[in-house]
Amino acid sequence: MHTRFVLIHTSHAGNVGAVARAMKVMGFDDLVLVAPRWADVLSRPEALDRASGATDVLARARVVASLSDALDGMSHVCATAMTPRDFGPPTLAPRAHFAQLLAAPVAQEGVAFLFGSERFGMRNEDVYRSHACLSIPTAPDYGSLNIAAAVQLIAYDWREALGGHAVATGAAHGPDEARLADAAQVAAMLDHLEGALVGIGFLNPAAPKKLMPRLNQLFNRAQVTQEEIHILRGIARAMAASAKGTEPPASLKADS
Repeated sequence: MHTRFVLIHTSHAGNVGAVARAMKVMGFDDLVLVAPRWADVLSRPEALDRASGATDVLARARVVASLSDALDGMSHVCATAMTPRDFGPPTLAPRAHFAQLLAAPVAQEGVAFLFGSERFGMRNEDVYRSHACLSIPTAPDYGSLNIAAAVQLIAYDWREALGGHAVATGAAHGPDEARLADAAQVAAMLDHLEGALVGIGFLNPAAPKKLMPRLNQLFNRAQVTQEEIHILRGIARAMAASAKGTEPPASLKADS
């Protein structure tokens, strides 16, 4: 199963190198940074020094502008945050969640682990994008982990859940097997649906409350497929056309 580690608004270049080292030790090499403090963070001396031989992970890592860019191709997203969020995903221990995830009847396209800034952690809107919030069990009176240490723990538990280094990961999809929608497709569908809900007067953009985070979690729990995303976007287009008083194209109407 494809695995990606995503660092959001990272402020210390040395931590990026240490994360690359933690990933390589566990056999992972897909690292994406979202809007880090330093544009050249992947080539800064502190990052190269702390990578300690994992410079190949840094060399293939990517810097992107938004979380949506970082989640392209990922169908399951795990946030790492100590504090549970209202209307957010369930907070779970890593090992328990990994066992449940791998036992699910539908295989994931890719799994992404999100880590927030060293200075302020993860923002609510980033946690809302996730299917689960992983909480590493720590001493009750001191739970502060360095970001590289947190990556190491998550990477170890995930590698063990996948069967260790002796077991090959990933599986080919059969021609008729449903493909789960990835995080970017779900986010685009939600944006489309939000506009349609505003258009029909169901959602007040001046006071949206928590409708969209709730819907985000609903669709995350449902594990919608790519085909279902097309259906939902067709419904949103029909809603928008109805709000404008026009007839939606026949191709957008549901089969009778």
